[in-house]
Amino acid sequence: MTGKVVWHMTMSLDGFIGDRDDKLDWSFGSTPPSELAADVIRTTGAFMCGGRLVDAVGENRPYGGAWTGPVLIYTRKDPVSNPVPEFTYVSGDIREVVADGLEAADGKNLVVTGGAVPRLSLEAGVVDEIVLHIVPVLLGEGTRFYDSPGVDPTKLELLTTEGMNFRFRVVR
Repeated sequence: MTGKVVWHMTMSLDGFIGDRDDKLDWSFGSTPPSELAADVIRTTGAFMCGGRLVDAVGENRPYGGAWTGPVLIYTRKDPVSNPVPEFTYVSGDIREVVADGLEAADGKNLVVTGGAVPRLSLEAGVVDEIVLHIVPVLLGEGTRFYDSPGVDPTKLELLTTEGMNFRFRVVR
């Protein structure tokens, strides 16, 4: 099996992934577990996010500890500083970092999440799928799911829907 790059995200109904204070509490435990989320966890070999997400959730493991594997933190800071020792801090060209993440995933999928990492990955043409969970809450302001003025539209094909959970393929 060759792994894919999967942008996995939870978003408010009005399109935000973080509230005005970059908090994520509104998203935890607000919807029942889904088979789609379980499938993402089961097929994930490595996980990559940015340093802001680590700042927001601390040293917590992805998926509440239901998954274990390499966690890569994409940062502009010196990767040697490693504030959370069990995470691997990476920097550089997003294409190369994603390729390294896929290698770390060992044939399974690389999940990218957060704000900047998925956006950069999508714009670099390396995202294969987007799995999106929508929480029935209106935040009004915060960090947008996708905010990239000036780029061409990205076409998506709906593959799966399960309640408020969606899987899309990125059309190239």
